[in-house]
This record gives sequence, C-alpha cells and structure tokens, in this order.
Amino acid sequence: MSHANARLTPAGRLIMVQRIQSGRAVAHVAAEMGISRTTAWRWWRRFRESGPAGLVDRSSVAGSHPAQTKPCRETRVRIMRHLTRRGPVFIASKLGMQASTVGRVLRRHHTPLLREIDPVTGTVIRATRRSARRYEHDHPGSLIHVDVKKLGRIPDGGGWRAHGRSEKVRGRGIGYDYIHTVIDDHSRLAYAEIHDDEKGATAAGVLERAIAFYARLGVTVERVISDNAFAYRHSTAFRDVIDAHGITQKFIRPHCPWTNGKVERLNRTLAAEWAYARPWTSNDDRRAALTAWLDHYNLDRTHLGIGGKTPIDRINNGRGQYI
Repeated sequence: MSHANARLTPAGRLIMVQRIQSGRAVAHVAAEMGISRTTAWRWWRRFRESGPAGLVDRSSVAGSHPAQTKPCRETRVRIMRHLTRRGPVFIASKLGMQASTVGRVLRRHHTPLLREIDPVTGTVIRATRRSARRYEHDHPGSLIHVDVKKLGRIPDGGGWRAHGRSEKVRGRGIGYDYIHTVIDDHSRLAYAEIHDDEKGATAAGVLERAIAFYARLGVTVERVISDNAFAYRHSTAFRDVIDAHGITQKFIRPHCPWTNGKVERLNRTLAAEWAYARPWTSNDDRRAALTAWLDHYNLDRTHLGIGGKTPIDRINNGRGQYI
C-alpha cells in the first residue's frame, strides 16, 4: 500500500504511463506529475516489463537474508530461554551473542515476554494493569519497597523437582518459608531474610535490620511502601520502627500490586534465579544459598531498568563500599 504522502498511487502511475505511451517525453510527464525523472523512469520500465501489474506496490522485504542468525544458533537461544526463563542480556552473555540479536530471535519465533509467563512453570499467564505509568525516585533511600514471598519448604533428600511427582516424595505438612524482601526504589539494592512467619514483629525486625543495612552504605531510608497486609498496616511493632526512624509509611491501592512492582519483580527474580534455579536436596541448602545470591544480585547482576548497571553502581557513584 502506498504511504500517506506518496505522490503517485497505482491509478496515478497508470495515468503517467499512458501519457508517456502517447509519445511525450518522460521528463516532461514527470514534471507535470510532481515526481523525479528517476521515479518516472522506474514506473515506465516496470510497466513495459509487466504491464499494469508492474504498477502495484512491491514489498520492501529483502528476498534473502544472508546475515540472519543461523538456525542452529536460534535453536540454542530458544533452548536457553526455555531452560532459564531469562532475558536477552543474560542469554547473550552465555552464548556469546549480542542482546539485540537474541531479542530479534525471540520475537521472530513469537516467544512470550517474561512478564507474560509464570516464572516457575513457564506457562503463559494473563496479567493486566490499569495504568502504564512508571516512576522512580531520584536518589537512594527516598523510597524502599517491602513484601513477603511465601515458599514451600523442601523435604530432606529433595522434593518433587528432584525426584518427580510420586508417593515417595513427602513434602506436604512441612510448612513454608517466608522470604521478607526489601528493595531500594532508585538503585534496586536488595535485602532479604528467611523466617518462619510473616507476623508484624518479624516484619518489624526485618525492617530495622534493612535500615541498618542501607545506613552502612550511607543511605538514609525516608519512605517505606508496602501492600495492605496485616503486618504492615496494623502491627504496632512495625509502626514503632517507622516512627523511631522518622520514616513516612505508604500503602498501595487495593488490587494494584504494580504500585509495589519493584519488590514484586525482585520476588519473581528471586524465585527464578534462586528458589527454583535448581533441584535442592534440602531446605537448609536452599536457605544457605540466599546470601550468595543476594551478593550476586547487588554486586554483579545488571538491571535493564537502571540502564544496564548493577545496584551497587547506583549506590556508590564512586564512593563507599558494599558491606
């Protein structure tokens, strides 16, 4: 289809070639039609070669793509995406490719976006948000997000992920781990602890230690945002920590989890890259690995949301050390 500003439509091209057929000079007809001589000659040549069919728009897509990624490499990209459920930057670093190339391969094969799939099973899920508005505070500590991620505990010897689903794997009734997560809005620097519950006193203790963690890096927490869980909205212990440090407490609107999206994204990353990254043989093994993963997340893992930097890069800006 001709673009909106095209000088000639197929009907106009037919008028042009009819004038040229009458014996008039191509240059004169081109001037009358308000087009260049080159364009007029192109359509006249196509008309002589193919008749009226030659005046129809042709696709601009190349007939061949010799520089396109080879099928074997595309297959490796798709397998890596299926196994890791990670983004183009991670896959590119593992396969020695450009992230943009990986992104094109995934789009070409209509691979669902990470936000559209379940991080554990890879099943496509539907999620909608009422607003596309994004925000980011302008300095570390201006706002931190807090939340709790609930994980089923792993029986000794490994659960169904290690041995498959069978009657021999007994994971029911052993309870849950509650991962209390905290993340700085500006830098994405994260803090997390594993506990046996999500009570207000426990959440208050996590917040107190998180504030101390950020303080060691020279960051003063000014605001805290959370969902409307009982521990955050009604706990006296949690409120006492807020008041003791002169922090402003904020809550998301009900049924609008994207307002607390940075910690929700942290929880998803934590599940995909730590909790379910491999079949653990015991719950203690998984617990012990959290500290090392957090260090990797804060020090080495780049984030597209902050321009490909690591969280500590945004905290430091040439000063301080990660403790």
